[in-house]
Amino acid sequence: MDHYDAIVIGSGQGGTPLSIALAEAGRKTALVERQHVGGTCINVGCTPTKTMVASARIAYLVRRGADYGVRCGPVDVDLTKVHQRKESVVLDFRAGEVRRLERARTELILGEAHFAGPKAVEVRLTAGGTRALTADTIFINAGARPARPHVAGLDSVTALDSTSIMELQELPEHLLVLGGGYVGLEFGQMFRRFGSAVTIVQHGKQLLSREDPDVAAEVYKLLEADGIEILLETEAAGVHASASGVALDLRGPTGERTITGSHLLIAVGRVPNSEQLNLAAAGVKVDARGFIPVDDRLQTNVAGIYAMGDVKGGPAFTHISYDDYRIIRNNLLRGGQSSTRGRLVPYVVYIDPQLGRIGLSEQEARAQGRAIRVAKIPMAWVARAVEKAETRGFLKAVVDAETRQILGAAVLAVEGGEIMSMLQIAMMGKLPYTALQDGIFAHPAFAEGLNTLFTSLDKYQ
Repeated sequence: MDHYDAIVIGSGQGGTPLSIALAEAGRKTALVERQHVGGTCINVGCTPTKTMVASARIAYLVRRGADYGVRCGPVDVDLTKVHQRKESVVLDFRAGEVRRLERARTELILGEAHFAGPKAVEVRLTAGGTRALTADTIFINAGARPARPHVAGLDSVTALDSTSIMELQELPEHLLVLGGGYVGLEFGQMFRRFGSAVTIVQHGKQLLSREDPDVAAEVYKLLEADGIEILLETEAAGVHASASGVALDLRGPTGERTITGSHLLIAVGRVPNSEQLNLAAAGVKVDARGFIPVDDRLQTNVAGIYAMGDVKGGPAFTHISYDDYRIIRNNLLRGGQSSTRGRLVPYVVYIDPQLGRIGLSEQEARAQGRAIRVAKIPMAWVARAVEKAETRGFLKAVVDAETRQILGAAVLAVEGGEIMSMLQIAMMGKLPYTALQDGIFAHPAFAEGLNTLFTSLDKYQ
């Protein structure tokens, strides 16, 4: 057996920087990766999807040329070129991750790892054979993958997921999307802008089930205006092949019906990559869904074994995985006392306009019994949005009625993620909303909308 100070399983956005930090601190470290360095984010998540979203937005803007007095001809999207551009960006990012590991002299082992004991890992090497490793400390950063629902007939048809849909080289004539969450909406709008007909099937009463109803309703209106058919409160009862490609048997408010399309995208959540790890051999517990519970310092129930990123459950965002790395680094290498308790969790749904979210929603704040005030204005009240002809969406903030602290925000706007981040910084600095209400922001900028947003608390309430 080869003994290490630390073994990191999975080279995602938590595992790679952690293995580098450990190696640079003088600890003999092995990083085990079963497929591509960089994990979900770089290879099949953030980087490729947002690269393709950018292409879709260009197609959208060209079609809107007349709104700006610009004459444009018919728009034709070359999906092969879109795919090539996506691949180029992914390969560049992936190569950059490998170079970082090489500079730090972290040992990269390509293969699939599973536990052989509390401090022992066996790796089935990609090149063939196995290696037995031991370490004093082990970090699980195995990630998650698209979930596959139990729908009758699903195994009899070709169904896409968030990974395989990005490998298409020809445009779907009609894309059926099962799931109205972040993934389903991003891909649905993307392919609608590329030129596909799109139908989204959502089992719940609204899209984006965790958002406030007014946010979900506005997103529904935006996507419907883009030409997307949306079926709410609708369940998939079965799937079968059809002459056009695939057919979905549905049960909804108006009864049973069947819709057909050329392609089917399954976008109903993600499941952890934990079942192949043989966690029982190490005594590591998992919950009913296979996620690995951890304490506020990311340690599992077994001393010396940690879990980070998507495999531990909770918010499945790259920036959370990276913050997991920072917590472990600070505690193990710098003698810190970092914790997951009370950390703000920002996220952005990369539809267009973007939905940037931070902190408590209005529903969550009211459910906690807080005394709150809600500020909300349409983007049509923001000068920069009018000038850019991008007035879809709104700004919304929840504030504490007594302390005037900002508790949370939903920003549905062009570059909504950037505007949301300004509010996050104010929350991190514990600024009262009046600091933004009276702040001097450059004109004309989207940031000025924050003046108007918080002025509305006093002027219109």
